[in-house]
Amino acid sequence: MPKHVYKMKTSVWLYPDMAGWHFLTVPKTKSAEIKARFGAKAKGWGSLPVNVTIGASKWKTSIFPDKKAGAYLLPLKAGVRKKEEIAAGDAISVSLEILA
Repeated sequence: MPKHVYKMKTSVWLYPDMAGWHFLTVPKTKSAEIKARFGAKAKGWGSLPVNVTIGASKWKTSIFPDKKAGAYLLPLKAGVRKKEEIAAGDAISVSLEILA
């Protein structure tokens, strides 16, 4: 089965009202592509399971649709931010493998 991998560069942002939660926004064009291809396989809240690679860090999580942004959001774990020395405002390269 072929892998469905999307590579992008995007910025880390801190979610207002939720202390410490950092996210990445999947660019709108890639989000539209992902939704068109995999949206029918979405789980609760429209989430899609993914394998994420940032630097030397790899983990399994989900991306979630955000109506306000018109794109998918990826929560960024504190352990990964620490290991990869990532802070809010940093532009980073990300690889998402859609598992749906």
